[in-house]
Amino acid sequence: MEFAQFGSKYVLRLDKGEEVVETLKKFCQQQKITLGWVKGIGAVDKATIGLFEVDSKQYHSVELKGDYEITSLLGNISTMKGETYLHLHINLSDAEYKTYGGHLNEAVISATGEFLIEAIEGSIDREFNQEIGLNLYKF
Repeated sequence: MEFAQFGSKYVLRLDKGEEVVETLKKFCQQQKITLGWVKGIGAVDKATIGLFEVDSKQYHSVELKGDYEITSLLGNISTMKGETYLHLHINLSDAEYKTYGGHLNEAVISATGEFLIEAIEGSIDREFNQEIGLNLYKF
């Protein structure tokens, strides 16, 4: 991974074999980014994405293997119990131009990944909400 900083914005390149979520999380920890936004594009050959089922309050995940373009990755950066917390969603397109999307659990770069992180001064923590079943912003 390499990056350049422009004020509160960071432009990152992730390389083949790097895991997206863990690499971005580690980067935020190193740069002391506790609040912000992430967006990106690129290519992966393995990804695990999920969908939250509201009625059962459970995530259902699927693992995708093969060649996939990241047509869009969006997410935010916050903290939970003092630790970096990334909430990322992704859309992936396969060789037949079928699109898959959901909550990003993990993805491995197959060629390159280009990401933009915009840091916001401050921090917002998260807290598990029993009624909803998710970690929500805590203001």
